[in-house]
Amino acid sequence: MVQTMDMASVGKLQEKFRGKLILRGDAEYDRSRAVWNAVADRYPAIVARCTGVEDVIAAVRFARESDLVTAVRGGGHSVAGFSTCDGGMVIDLSGMRDVRVDPSKRIAHVQGGALLEQLDRAAQEYGLACPVGVVGHTGVGGLTLGGGMGRLERKHGYTIDNLLSVELVTADGVVRQVSAEEDPELFWGLRGAGANFGVATAFEFRLHPIGPNVTSAVVVFPIDRAREAAALSRDLFRSAPNHMHLGLSFGAPSGRATSPGQRGAATVAVGVTHVGDQRDVERDLRPLRGHVEPVLETVTPTTYLALQKMSDEEMAWGKRFYMNGAFLDELSDAAVDRAAEQASLGPDGCSISLWAQGGATAQVSEDAAAFTGRGAAYWLGVEAFWADKERDADYIAWGRTTMAAIKPFTRAGHYVNDIVEQGDDVVRSIYGDKKYDRLRALKRKHDPDNVFRLNQNIRP
Repeated sequence: MVQTMDMASVGKLQEKFRGKLILRGDAEYDRSRAVWNAVADRYPAIVARCTGVEDVIAAVRFARESDLVTAVRGGGHSVAGFSTCDGGMVIDLSGMRDVRVDPSKRIAHVQGGALLEQLDRAAQEYGLACPVGVVGHTGVGGLTLGGGMGRLERKHGYTIDNLLSVELVTADGVVRQVSAEEDPELFWGLRGAGANFGVATAFEFRLHPIGPNVTSAVVVFPIDRAREAAALSRDLFRSAPNHMHLGLSFGAPSGRATSPGQRGAATVAVGVTHVGDQRDVERDLRPLRGHVEPVLETVTPTTYLALQKMSDEEMAWGKRFYMNGAFLDELSDAAVDRAAEQASLGPDGCSISLWAQGGATAQVSEDAAAFTGRGAAYWLGVEAFWADKERDADYIAWGRTTMAAIKPFTRAGHYVNDIVEQGDDVVRSIYGDKKYDRLRALKRKHDPDNVFRLNQNIRP
């Protein structure tokens, strides 16, 4: 804690630290400790705002020597609040956001603190994109190290499937270049459990031609037509080309899937993003059109950059958030009924979303990376947003009850970036016993003192 921290040691750190060290009582402290999920209201002893790799090395060595709990903040979006901590050190990479694109090689060089919107914007200057997440102000680092699911995954895989190399500062304060050629075992672990092994200060990604024009479409039904919506979703999943991202969303009364004129009634929406040749949109979206009396039906031509920022305001900083997730091998009527029931019981701001997988994600072996779940037909996420701290118990209870209700229909494995719940049993359930034991061996090698003991921790 600050009260017992050796301030002489802090002074020595500052002498070789090019960035800024922020302590409690400093004018910037409250702003520097804030993270995206307002539930994570924590008070670190020191925030080390880094400007380069040498700053990160100094911060990691200081944290280890001082036995400080260490949180790493890239974009600050960790749903479980792992981007901050109480009484420890936050290694803040927000001063390291450079993105450079080599259009001839279709490679992006990205610093560890960069945001998705910066990578998207830099790549789109050349008509390129890297498969990333769906909220522009998410950090590239955290998203990537957990796997990286998003709108391009069926066409080009997860973010980790397009990751070429990582510059990593490990717990001993040493910089390592990690790739499939250089330390393939650590590269395996970084792709899905990477936050356990160090601070990722830079990435190299493979890029693909995308856009600039894309199309989004949605058909919304009353919740009592959930089976009809699910049948449509299944049909699309069987027939849609890989350049279509497919989603099914159950929205609570007055929730995010509810359309104008339907406030107070839960809904279910079938959504599609088409990133292929725009001349094929009418043909590819034909199964989505012409349904009897939908609540809403839209087809919206847009740009890839606009699409990637579409949820930014809705997912703005300062809200309170709970999330849990799972994978499904099939979308049965019983599972649909359970999701519809739970959505109908949820308070405003609650939803259950499913994304169809397959395509490029299924072309990579389940054992190719620490990430677990690519073999499933669907990813499912249970989400709750709210503003009033006094409602924490209500929303968290809905999220936990809903996840428990859906659990019988899920398969082994979880997407680590979704999980708010914590504990050894939770972490083991994310990866399964075989991968967990392999990750423990990596942890013992690269972080035996468990310096990076946050981030759904793999214990050495």
